Formats: sequence, C-alpha cells, structure tokens
Amino acid sequence: MVFHPAVFCNYVTVKTIFTLTAGNFFMKKTFLLLSFLLFSVAVWAQKTKVIINTEYGKIVMMLYDKTPKHRDNMIKLIKAKFYDGTLFHRVIPGFVIQGGDPDSKDPQKSQPGAPLGEGDVGYRVPAEINDEYFHQRGAVGMARDNNPDKSSSGCQFYIVVGKKFTDEQLDGAEQRSGHKHSAAQREAYKKLGGTPHLDGNYTVFGEVIEGLSVADKIANADRNSADRPKTDIHMKRVYIYKKKRFFLF
Repeated sequence: MVFHPAVFCNYVTVKTIFTLTAGNFFMKKTFLLLSFLLFSVAVWAQKTKVIINTEYGKIVMMLYDKTPKHRDNMIKLIKAKFYDGTLFHRVIPGFVIQGGDPDSKDPQKSQPGAPLGEGDVGYRVPAEINDEYFHQRGAVGMARDNNPDKSSSGCQFYIVVGKKFTDEQLDGAEQRSGHKHSAAQREAYKKLGGTPHLDGNYTVFGEVIEGLSVADKIANADRNSADRPKTDIHMKRVYIYKKKRFFLF
C-alpha cells in the first residue's frame, strides 16, 4: 500500500492520538482496578474471622472493628487456645447458643448434667454497645451478669439463632426494653429473625458469616431443664482464619 504524504501524516497523527487515548484509558482502568484491589485489601485487613470446629460442623464468625475491646479480648483468648475443648453449655431453640465457660472443660466441674455458666476469667470487658449492631439472626454477643455498667463476661459468648417477629411483637419488645429499632432493623427481625429484646443491653461484636445451619443444629440438640445439651457439644478447635497472601511481580 502507498501512502500520500499528507494522508500518511494524518494517519500517523490519528494513530498517535488513538494510541495515547487508548493508553490513557487503559492506564485509568488499571489505576481504578489497583485502587479497588487496595481498597479490598484494606477492608479485608480490618476484619477478623474466627473458625469454630464442632461435632456438628464449622461455624465462621467475623468480629467487628468498631468493638475493639471485645474483638481483641477474643483474639487474645483464641491465641491462648482458651476456647479449645470448651462446650456450648446453653442451647435454646429460637434464642441463642452460648459457650466459653472454662469450667466446661474441667472434668471435675463438667460431669454430665452438672450446671455450667458460672465460670469466667476474673475480669470483665467494658461495654461497647453500638446501635449499628443489633441482635439479628447470626449476631455474636458477649454474655454478662446483671452489673449496672453492662460490662461483658471476659470469655462467655453467644450466637443468636433467633426467631421471626411481627410488628406487634417488635412494638412490645421496644416497650419492655426501652430500645427503639430503625426501620431496617425491624425489617431484619421480621424477615430474618433474631432476639430484639437484647438490644441495648448486651454488646454485639460480630456475626456468623458461614455455618449458621450448624448453630441451628446445636440449638435444637436434646437438652436438660438447665438448657445444657444432654450430649456434650465441644468447641473442638477455635482459631483465627489467615488468608493466604499472593504476591504480584
């Protein structure tokens, strides 16, 4: 093919502009992609995932960064293998499953049928009650006694299995607890379920992101009059999930 000088110059100019424009476009796309990846990494870095292995399967929980005292306390206990071997000692269908009592792995204190739930680690965790986090199905909260500061147990926690509520039931729960729910929270309680009467009184510091059906199975286990399962359900191993790192060259 033969190019006329003027036509060739125009061709080169157009091609150069197209190349530069395309280059800028792809550079912008690449920059946006890298920005998204960096943002995703940052988001991931802020989330702590905890895995609980049980006889019924695996439960995966995500701990919230906005409740740092509870998050860090649980991480500390997990790293010390505190929860390994403890029981889910309190199970109530339509309500919660609770565990983390150190007495539950003491052979002398955890004989079949023995009452559990009084064991602790000798300190409380200051309340971090946040209206953003509520007791919808799958919520993870910290148990506590009737102290006026609403401080949490140093080790015992619960997972909400919950039940669905009607508007009338939610109105009643709000009247009894004095805690008002947002429209979005009310929808969650109606469609997904939870335990709304606990809101404002206990710290929610995480949520189940995988294995909620396992929690349901645990909640429906045969239990005695003290809500302890008749057959022990262990936290066989509790550990922090570590994401594999990939390096780009």
